[in-house]
Amino acid sequence: MIAQTQRNVVRKRVHKRIRQKVSGTAVRPRLNIYRSVNHIYAQLIDDVAGVTIASVSSKGAKIKTGGNVAAAKEIGKLIAEKGQEKGVKSVVFDRGGYLYHGRVKALADAAREAGLEF
Repeated sequence: MIAQTQRNVVRKRVHKRIRQKVSGTAVRPRLNIYRSVNHIYAQLIDDVAGVTIASVSSKGAKIKTGGNVAAAKEIGKLIAEKGQEKGVKSVVFDRGGYLYHGRVKALADAAREAGLEF
């Protein structure tokens, strides 16, 4: 349990460092990812206005298991579709302090295939 919380503290520190460099606008919002053990969440955020343009999660999408690569691919497709409905074509990718590997990479690749540019 202690190792898990230390890992999250390190992730938050890395995410804070990433956020100093990455910011979303109305034209090019930030695609933010949060990954829990059982689910994965994605949001398109306009940091200038401070609003969330679109959000998708494996909880809300009623995916049977949200903690695997297949669910991440599905969420990537859904967030790209929602973004395109709102007129978003290109985004800035914010991996949330997670390594670009596994579920995070699967979500990003699926979003690219579905039409988002980053």
